[in-house]
Amino acid sequence: MAGFTVAIVGRPNVGKSTFFNRLLQQRKAIVDDVSGVTRDRQYGIADWNGKTFNLIDTGGFVAGSDDVFETEIRKQVRIALDEANAVIFMCDAASGITDLDESMTDLLRRTTKPVFLAINKVDNHERLLEASEFYALGFDHIFFLSSMTGSGTGELLDAVSALIPEEQAEAETSTIPKIAIIGQPNVGKSSMLNALLGEERTIVSDIAGTTRDTIHTHYNLFNKEFILIDTAGIRRKTKVNEDLEFYSVIRAIRAMDEADVCLLLLDAEKGISQQDLNIYSLAVKKGKGIVVLVNKWDLIQKETNTARDYEKELKQRLAPFNDVPILFVSAKEKTRLMQGIEAALQVVENRLRKISTSDLNEVLQKAINAYHPPVVRGMPISIKYATQLPTPVPSFAFFCNHPDDVKQSYKNYLENQLRAAFNFKGTPMRLFFRKK
Repeated sequence: MAGFTVAIVGRPNVGKSTFFNRLLQQRKAIVDDVSGVTRDRQYGIADWNGKTFNLIDTGGFVAGSDDVFETEIRKQVRIALDEANAVIFMCDAASGITDLDESMTDLLRRTTKPVFLAINKVDNHERLLEASEFYALGFDHIFFLSSMTGSGTGELLDAVSALIPEEQAEAETSTIPKIAIIGQPNVGKSSMLNALLGEERTIVSDIAGTTRDTIHTHYNLFNKEFILIDTAGIRRKTKVNEDLEFYSVIRAIRAMDEADVCLLLLDAEKGISQQDLNIYSLAVKKGKGIVVLVNKWDLIQKETNTARDYEKELKQRLAPFNDVPILFVSAKEKTRLMQGIEAALQVVENRLRKISTSDLNEVLQKAINAYHPPVVRGMPISIKYATQLPTPVPSFAFFCNHPDDVKQSYKNYLENQLRAAFNFKGTPMRLFFRKK
């Protein structure tokens, strides 16, 4: 099953971002008392009871008249209902039921998807009594909590994670590599797909987001077989950037969950944006293989070292994990597209690479001899041996006397040594330190 996605909806200033940050244990969303502060879509991966799910905070909106709020929030809720597997509808106990809450309730009642009503800011007994008025909204699942202190959030997360099926072992049914084309609306994802397939499979136009759904295409040509997953925004005549971005993010996350390798398409003229970096770091967290394709390279004025300098700058932005293939392509001119696919298939191989314990320890020994682990609290760290774990993402366990004291910088050093010795280009790596 592709990743389970939960969207948090609610009118501005009810505490969605505080709740979101608590779940992700990081201050990612800007939290402020001005309504409509969260302009960007925030998204991440939450973990509860050993189950992980994609979490999307739909955010507030830029303050305008009430009816603008109303239409924007309706749109937002519709998107969440279309795309997410479950919805957390957040209200504020301090202000009671408002007209906006009621109009959202109206929309949410019509869905068959599970809706969890979360009444926030219930931080004392008096508030709990006041909050009982929310039973009038008629939802089956109602939770009283405080995003600020965290009280009551556990019960809500228990209920949400109960919907997520236990992780099945990676099904061996399909050995055909799955490659997802991800990136912002209008960077040329559909043009690339059409150029590869030599047929107009998807509508290509200058309106950002003309592709409605993820499209799976089975490719079997020139002794290469793989499934291409094309993702994009939604067909809209008017350019509603906020909605489009929200759609394309959910789609990209969904496609990522299904894919072995992601082709991250960038627009050569615009460079890499924060949104691209967010999508990139999500793919890394999910342990997916990555190839970066800089599209529309035909439009760039070139000098001797243009590509080299561009790549160097890109790698700085992608750090710390930047051991990825970067290719300069043009979907329109059909240049180097097959090289992009070959790079992706190579990354699939790298991701499946198994290193024998003896080869691994030979490299480890050399690495340790060249640069010993730092001494912590007067105790030398001694790494005895390492072994590869049987996981879909290349993962290695290092057995040592003080696993908790190994510094991140030394972990990075060991990872770089493994990358130099064995080809793991394009694939994230996991290093675990265990007590021996």
